[in-house]
Amino acid sequence: MDAPLLGVNIDHVATLRNARGGYFPDPIAAAQLAVEAGADIITFHLREDRRHIKDEDVVRLKAEIQVPLNFEAAVTDEMLDIIEHTRPEHVCLVPERRQEVTTEGGLDVVGQFARVQGACSRLAQAGCRVSLFIGADPAQIDASAKAGATCVELHTGPLAHAWWDKDEARVQAELARLRTGLQHARAQGLRTHAGHGLALSNALSASAVSGGVSSTALVAALPEVAELHIGHALIGHSVFVGMRQAIADFKAEAIRARRAAAMVG
Repeated sequence: MDAPLLGVNIDHVATLRNARGGYFPDPIAAAQLAVEAGADIITFHLREDRRHIKDEDVVRLKAEIQVPLNFEAAVTDEMLDIIEHTRPEHVCLVPERRQEVTTEGGLDVVGQFARVQGACSRLAQAGCRVSLFIGADPAQIDASAKAGATCVELHTGPLAHAWWDKDEARVQAELARLRTGLQHARAQGLRTHAGHGLALSNALSASAVSGGVSSTALVAALPEVAELHIGHALIGHSVFVGMRQAIADFKAEAIRARRAAAMVG
């Protein structure tokens, strides 16, 4: 059973650059190194306030990176125009609030159906594979399929928070909810991805929940997960071990988890 593809989010390399201004560290250089180290996809989020990735970064990524780009963006006319001009291979439409530190919660496809459907149609015409970042909610999954999305990325933030809090009961409840959501999305003909907040077990103390299994492994073990998109924890891990080793560690974790799950199954 194949392990999920790894999408490496480079936003926080740009965050570090922007903390001092200037050009270093260069997120495009980080993306190139990530590809050399085995990243399957490069993910980035161009936010309205340009707090990390900037417009010129997007231009360089498109010109210089040879693996598929996964362009995360809010459902706004400005972002849709930029995506149509850039034509990345993949797009993931996400909710966005300027006051949030990071993306919290999934896109409300049900409540914004006409707008999301129009965005899916526009981006499909631009040749982009369209994914929607949503919670593991059957109503949102059904609406995503009806809106014309090809994929959904299920928000693993609640599971990740429970894992960090070492709350075993909550971890298992969120894992069950995620598993059900993935299976429901597959039944609707959607390709299924997952991401947000996932980490390795060495990021937590030895008394971690789930028998020391990482949040990344818990999600990677689910056979419906075709892609994992990981950013903050991977970039944080690279501070200690370097980018190449960080990517190798996350990829190895996903492979081990998927193989172990296949043997049990």
